[in-house]
Amino acid sequence: MVKLPFRPAPFFDNKNAAFWNLQFAGWGGVFALRAVSAFANEAPWDLLLIILVQVVTGFAISLVLSVIYRHLMQRTALVTWGMTAVTLAVAVGFYAAVDAWLQGIYFSGSRETTFAQRIVGLAFLDGTLIGAWSALYYAINFFLTVEEQADRLERLEAQATSAQLAMLRYQLNPHFLFNTLNSISTLVLLKQTEPANAMLTRLSAFLRHTLVSEPGSKVTIAQEVETLNLYLGIERMRFEERLRTDFQIEPEAANACLPSMLLQPLVENAIKYAVSPQEEGASISLTAQLVGRRLRVAVSDSGPGLREGGGGASVASLAGVGRTVSTGVGLANIRDRLQQAYGEDHRFEIRNPPEGGFTVIIEIPYEPAHRRESQAVERPSAAPAALAPEPPALSIGNTAA
Repeated sequence: MVKLPFRPAPFFDNKNAAFWNLQFAGWGGVFALRAVSAFANEAPWDLLLIILVQVVTGFAISLVLSVIYRHLMQRTALVTWGMTAVTLAVAVGFYAAVDAWLQGIYFSGSRETTFAQRIVGLAFLDGTLIGAWSALYYAINFFLTVEEQADRLERLEAQATSAQLAMLRYQLNPHFLFNTLNSISTLVLLKQTEPANAMLTRLSAFLRHTLVSEPGSKVTIAQEVETLNLYLGIERMRFEERLRTDFQIEPEAANACLPSMLLQPLVENAIKYAVSPQEEGASISLTAQLVGRRLRVAVSDSGPGLREGGGGASVASLAGVGRTVSTGVGLANIRDRLQQAYGEDHRFEIRNPPEGGFTVIIEIPYEPAHRRESQAVERPSAAPAALAPEPPALSIGNTAA
């Protein structure tokens, strides 16, 4: 048997309907209580008509009070509570007068009390009833106001977080774009039209991909590696055999989610500080695996690492552990994005072995993609034979390029 999803709506989701429901339920309860009390005292049946008129009168008075209170709540505290007290006193007096008049008609021959005496005698009972209604009305509206302010604050915090994530996402290192445009310009000056067109096509595909994806959104490891392949396709045209990559993605980790464009700055730093300074280039490795219910991603390179006076010093400054000031965002950007997305529930570790190399380890809660949305990524046109081949698509296991 198929179970339909049940999502109960909040009682005060429709304030108008909630008001009328409470009105009928509350005053219906008053009528029932007075009727039971009358029957317990062996009162005649025709007394129910008097009780019904009394309850209807109270119902009508409460409607008038709701309109007055709604306007008073928008005033200052002194005006609100002062005018509420005056209005409540007038309402209680009117209600007691109606009750006294009705009792005077019903008990005209059996009681010798005056109209004023009946008003004084009924004022306490009617005042308690109308006063309790007024207190409940103000309490519910105060609760709804607090809830509305809390919801507004939560939305503002979500918007601020989204804006922060968007700012961090768009703080990509400009060196990549500048170097790519300079490479294209050089190829054009050398009249190497086909390589220039291929690099321009790959740059267009990569920029289109980064602009289409929502800032702060999450993608799977497989989709993130696909984005990295677009980026590496451009850089490989610049460095050729000097840039070597190795992706090791466990099958279970390929469907895990992480913030989009989280790994690109890590690979960019590895290219800038490991591949570019060395004549022989360097290897960049990416591993993703599940450790219990957490996703662990590591990006490593075979460069010089964090060395005094070398390129690694700039990397250290991005991580907040060095002295040299860098214009990139790199590791500081990633640290801030992880803090925004996961709070304290994440691990961000930097390792710098004495023999060289540089490793960044990220560990976040495992979040599988229940419904993997296909992302149409335009594949760049084939590179000429004189250039290095495309980086490999995502593969599970050990791969090397």
